[in-house]
Amino acid sequence: MRRVVITGLGVIAPNGNNLKAFTEALKQGKSGIRYYEKLKELNFGCQIGGAPQNVEEMRERTFNEEDRRTMNEALSFACLTGLECWNHAGMPDVASHPQKVYEDTGAVIGVGIGGLDTISQTLVPMINAGKVRRMGSTIVENIMASGPSARLAGFLGLGGQVTTNSSACTTGTEAIVDAYFKIKEGRCNRMLAGGVESSSYFIWGGFDSMRVLPTGFNATPEQGSRPMSASSQGFVPGSGCGLLMLEELETAQKRGAHIYAEILGAEVNAGGQRNGGSMTAPSPAGVIRCIKTALARAKVIPEEIDLINGHLTGTFADPHEISNWQKALNISPKNFPFIQATKSLIGHGLGGAGGMECVAVVSQMHHGFIHGSLNCEDLHPDLQDYANSIAHKTINKEIKIVAKASFGFGDVNGCIIFKKWE
Repeated sequence: MRRVVITGLGVIAPNGNNLKAFTEALKQGKSGIRYYEKLKELNFGCQIGGAPQNVEEMRERTFNEEDRRTMNEALSFACLTGLECWNHAGMPDVASHPQKVYEDTGAVIGVGIGGLDTISQTLVPMINAGKVRRMGSTIVENIMASGPSARLAGFLGLGGQVTTNSSACTTGTEAIVDAYFKIKEGRCNRMLAGGVESSSYFIWGGFDSMRVLPTGFNATPEQGSRPMSASSQGFVPGSGCGLLMLEELETAQKRGAHIYAEILGAEVNAGGQRNGGSMTAPSPAGVIRCIKTALARAKVIPEEIDLINGHLTGTFADPHEISNWQKALNISPKNFPFIQATKSLIGHGLGGAGGMECVAVVSQMHHGFIHGSLNCEDLHPDLQDYANSIAHKTINKEIKIVAKASFGFGDVNGCIIFKKWE
């Protein structure tokens, strides 16, 4: 069987717009949640969110004027992250091989609600004003779901399958699972995979209207994202991009690549919106089945798991999620592995969440630490038995096996089992 390893990482997140900065922010427990005056002007109840900072400076350093003019935020996030991941993986300098096509390399870059900023700010106003022919020739690539993966493929010369997936909040994790199976099946040797989401108010507004965002922390934004807390009020909207370079083991070894981790097993499924599952809530049976299947494929027993990187958003679902983990692992709370909520630091990046969180997992494995979960000192009453498994500050600790899961609207689930490369 072909083995799949991780040879590169790239990230642009609310608390760090490159891998080094992001890793340091995780170690320090640095939040990327901020107050936005524009949200107040637009009469949002929740006026805080997570958005990468100083992106325009990165764009100016990386892209020429024409590229900057024709790339919206989602495309910019994906291409900046993809270039970092490519370089981090030790791949050849693209500028030195401008005509080379990497036929054995592809990409799966998912989006949740990508391109909505361009649709709302450019497409709709100009069509309504009768200025259809003045929108420019690149409007379509900025609004199509596959725009980020297609644009990155052009920068890098990817010749394998280049595609996009979308499964709500499971998107980024599902993209990595899809890429994993493509490599295992022998359809390619290398895939860039993860998810991206822009920070458009038009994306965040829908969730504000659902009353699922916190409204009581506008004056204290860094306290707003509170997974596992008794005082959580909902998830803080976020944005960004996280990508992994997945590679077939022998291919990576032949080119002398540094290997960070191996994916031992993975699964995506759905709960059918039955037996407690709905459009907005996961079916416990589906979640448990997803976790168990990923573990079985990985040939990992629950006692071997050092850390769970949960979906954990800061909503009513958090206690149910941990209960589902406990049932899937069949481990008592006192023997439960460490569990963490990366969203406490960056908010919920929607389609980009799974990608950023998987980067966080691999980076922690590589550097030997477990980042703390912020704002859950007042642990939810249903989680008191798990208190010893929840770190509030960074712990320096070697972690060899991590289970990462994501759950999304539509009752869809994804789970990946990572192992540190030794």
